[in-house]
Amino acid sequence: MIQKVIAEEKIIACLKAINKASKILITTHQRPDGDAIGSSLGLYNFLISQEKQAYVVLNDAPSENLMFLPGSKDMVVFEQDEQTATELLRSCDLIFVLDMNDPKRGGRLNPFLVNSKARKVMIDHHRDPSNFADINISHPELSSTSELIFRLICRMGCFPEMNKETGDCICTGMLTDTGGLAYNANDPEIYVIMTELLKKGVNKDDIYARVITRSSVNRLKLKGHFLLNRIKYYEKQHTAISYLTQKDLDKYHYQVGDTEGFVNIPLSVDEVWLSVFLREADFGLKISFRSKGELDVNKMAGDLFGGGGHKHAAGAETTDTLENTISKIENALSIYIKDNQ
Repeated sequence: MIQKVIAEEKIIACLKAINKASKILITTHQRPDGDAIGSSLGLYNFLISQEKQAYVVLNDAPSENLMFLPGSKDMVVFEQDEQTATELLRSCDLIFVLDMNDPKRGGRLNPFLVNSKARKVMIDHHRDPSNFADINISHPELSSTSELIFRLICRMGCFPEMNKETGDCICTGMLTDTGGLAYNANDPEIYVIMTELLKKGVNKDDIYARVITRSSVNRLKLKGHFLLNRIKYYEKQHTAISYLTQKDLDKYHYQVGDTEGFVNIPLSVDEVWLSVFLREADFGLKISFRSKGELDVNKMAGDLFGGGGHKHAAGAETTDTLENTISKIENALSIYIKDNQ
């Protein structure tokens, strides 16, 4: 038995919205991670099992290691098929916005989400959600949006009907947003949910291998280069700043998802409280923040780059140069890192 975290009136509102809708669209943030895809496909598989007309529309494609999930081949990617994505966005009458607290994070989908007359439901676990949806289900205290999808399905009275396909996706999202239950996973109810998913036939070990431990030769070589040449430690500030340039990525034939988890590696050092990882991309720089103890990287990412996320895990983007961005972070360390933390 798990606690009833989501307010009853929101459960009822969601159920009514689903029952009334004729075409349901599910979307998530740009450059989707495991929780974004896991929650989206989890809800998608559930709605399909309820004989609802549902679609997942993404701004851009996820990493290849997530394409084993049921329903992944049915996803419509705006960058690959703009016409179909646009038609679906304009014709749906209910939109679920998952793992995204603001339409601005939707990339090129943003104007469609803002201007759509469809009823909107936001389900998310990031801080400071904007008030853009008709139904807002926001719980930053929970481990993942996929966990919220599980809770929603249960509270709507549909757990007995939840199939393995839905469970596989939910399990994937929960595992990826907790590093395989290695962090942000102290809530006992996470393990109650995992137990129920196992009863549905979900192979947690196989999913863990696919999304956490499995690697390619090129990724291993990239990781070796990263560990040997691209991490700088700041002893007095208990910080590690690391990076990969576009030249690095090209040399080792980078694929989307190859750097997943790199930001967490320096935190294995006892004296490191803060890890910042920067990766060059076509839009500029993607910045990932991780911390332990009382250090709040959500505030740091927001203050420095307008990003955000959670207390111990946050992200941001910038169009500034790698050198300028690293310098900006270095200059800010004394503000955010205190010896008594």
